[in-house]
Amino acid sequence: MSTLHQTPTPDPAESRTIVHVLRHGEVHNPKGILYGRLPGYRLSVTGQAQARTVASVLAGHDITHVVASPLQRAQETAAPIAGEHGLTLVTDENLIEAGNDFEGLKVSVGDGALRRPRHWWKLRDPFTPSWGEPYLQIAHRMLAAVNTARVAAVGHEAVCVSHQLPVWTLRRFLQGERLWHDPRHRQCGLASLTSLVYEGDTLVDIVYSEPAGASDPRVTGA
Repeated sequence: MSTLHQTPTPDPAESRTIVHVLRHGEVHNPKGILYGRLPGYRLSVTGQAQARTVASVLAGHDITHVVASPLQRAQETAAPIAGEHGLTLVTDENLIEAGNDFEGLKVSVGDGALRRPRHWWKLRDPFTPSWGEPYLQIAHRMLAAVNTARVAAVGHEAVCVSHQLPVWTLRRFLQGERLWHDPRHRQCGLASLTSLVYEGDTLVDIVYSEPAGASDPRVTGA
């Protein structure tokens, strides 16, 4: 008499799970504005290539769950990965870009909104910050998204596609660092992976990689 063998369900308390937090690829932004949560900002040709590169790099991984911010650039970055693994792409509002009062304006040094005195009051508090969504709020919602993905992919790997500031804020929060920071020093390139390694519910490692190559965190449109 034959015995039917079934693959055991991973024990959440003992399982090794990896959540790859992926920043989206380069965006088509010819006017160089801070687009924030504005709709219609798609990947550039370079960004599309970056998304395909990441999908190729992750093709051999045990990806069982792919989730993205609702914004177009994140959805387009996630789609090749979900397709590579035959998965349905899930959307999580907690992965969205940070809210910013300068959305839709140019904010690069030397031009745009920061030269206008009427905007200076918004810059009064760099620690919260006063011009946008509080860092702590960003960290908490990103952690909620990561935990949801970790549970969905327990014993396997998940990919969460988000945006530079939310990804970097999450990493600083998990590393126990202060959340306010100099944006020029963020380690979160375009289409980069911040991979969170869990043993059960415990975070045991954070691994950063740039499968699509390095990029400058100061570039507007990224």
